[in-house]
Amino acid sequence: MTNNETPIDDGPVAETADGSSEVAARCHGVNVPASRFLSDTRIRRINAGRYEGQEITGALHVVRPDDRVLEIGAGIGLVGAIIANIAKPQKVASFEANPELIPVIRQLYEMNGLQERISVRNAVLVSGPERPATMPFHLRSSYLGSSLLNPSERPSRVVEVPTEDLAQVCEALKPTVLVMDIEGGELDLLQHMDLSPFRAVILEFHPEVYGVPGMRACKRVLRDAGFAKEEAVSTRTVWTCVRQGAAQDAQGS
Repeated sequence: MTNNETPIDDGPVAETADGSSEVAARCHGVNVPASRFLSDTRIRRINAGRYEGQEITGALHVVRPDDRVLEIGAGIGLVGAIIANIAKPQKVASFEANPELIPVIRQLYEMNGLQERISVRNAVLVSGPERPATMPFHLRSSYLGSSLLNPSERPSRVVEVPTEDLAQVCEALKPTVLVMDIEGGELDLLQHMDLSPFRAVILEFHPEVYGVPGMRACKRVLRDAGFAKEEAVSTRTVWTCVRQGAAQDAQGS
């Protein structure tokens, strides 16, 4: 969720009489199916290109056809679908913890004919030691507010979500670009993960969850791993960064 995308309650959207797919919005050539997760306000933001706009801009700035993209936190599936549709990398593998979003995401992929290029799994990726079989996930009225974390102990409906080992996922996928927006969970993941497979990272920080010190810690991990922020397509809370040397390599190829 970008810094100008405020969580709002998901309102009802009109559906066709027979319950079939209806296009509710369109962004960068990608159709978004109607669902209970789209309010009128969110539909307007998608149509105007303001929904997760910074992440999309950053991804399209760095993703190339020879890339394999790991997306952690798929949301409604739009960001990954736009990457797959426009940048056309070899593969986009998306992971989303919210089980209620998975049918909506897959419907979006199918509606746009992207099933061969992008897929989604309902799982929490874990990079630290002693990975549990499942982790509690907090569902709230707005999916943008749903998260693994609940620091303010807000009311939520808790579901158990299966986990997968991040290192094993990377070994199988061999990703070159990381796109991550997991509502504050990025701090713990970054502190334990191996960033060496990636040449570029698009990441949203959530200082409202772990404070400014936590955001600085995330940025320090990226810098220490050799990544430099692409100033033209980055903000304070959404970074697109490329491993130093990778940009020169791309220009020389």
